[in-house]
Amino acid sequence: MAQPRFPRQPVRLLIPWGAGGSIDPFMRLQAELFLEFTGQPLVLEHRPGARGTMAARFLATQARPDGYTIAHHHLSVIRHPFLTRRPTWDPVTDFTYIIQQSGFLYGNVVHPDAGWTSLGAMWEAARARPGALAYGTSGTLTTNQLAMEDLLAREGASMLHVPFQSSAENIAALLGRQVDCIATANSWAPLVAEGRLHLLAVWTRDRVPSFPQVPTLRELGYDMVVTSPFGLVGPKGIGPEVRNALHEIFRRIQFDPRVQDYMDRNHLPDEYLAPQAYEAFARERADYERRLVARLGLTID
Repeated sequence: MAQPRFPRQPVRLLIPWGAGGSIDPFMRLQAELFLEFTGQPLVLEHRPGARGTMAARFLATQARPDGYTIAHHHLSVIRHPFLTRRPTWDPVTDFTYIIQQSGFLYGNVVHPDAGWTSLGAMWEAARARPGALAYGTSGTLTTNQLAMEDLLAREGASMLHVPFQSSAENIAALLGRQVDCIATANSWAPLVAEGRLHLLAVWTRDRVPSFPQVPTLRELGYDMVVTSPFGLVGPKGIGPEVRNALHEIFRRIQFDPRVQDYMDRNHLPDEYLAPQAYEAFARERADYERRLVARLGLTID
């Protein structure tokens, strides 16, 4: 009798963040549809710590390349080897790229009382008072901090970086005027819609339908798209048949109306890439991260 197609048993999905994070609802929805489409559970396993690299560490050092252990993959995993003198993995060759799924809506958000109506006005104020203005992010050496430092370097300006542990802390600090700008994901969207905060620019490729009047960084001349794309990978060595089977399952999930509706409601951009394109993106991004880390002189050891 012919063996059933992949998967024939539960699949583990390693999530490199703690339970209850902003990514959890998206992952739980995918797990529901995975069971519905395949008859097998997608077991979500949280492995927080080390700036979100514990899942990648497990894939690179312990996971079998059979397709039954995969992980949520993000830019910190690609960046990490360039921050240390003893890298644990190669960001391209030590993983099997399955599917890129989505990313985050980042933007430059300020308090209306600051009086800035454009990103250029904020840079001008920062240049006039070097280091006196502060911006908040979700943490040190995160994608949004590095993007802000890149923008500041291009503008010849400096601002104090204040890392927070949560989006709620960023928003509270901005509302309390403890920082002058936050450069974080889209938890600020309801307050912007209410007029309590002001959005100067979005970092997506195209304008966001919820805020059609707000320009992108590309429109402002920076040639930058920063959504911190994420997807799913496995350990290196997964065969093409199993990789393609996983891709087809998650592609079906990605374009299911329930997932598309969730992404629309939560301002998650569509960053879908198939395996070869996702690997090509990782290779291109690794080169960018290497150059950026070297230019900014960043290191963790």
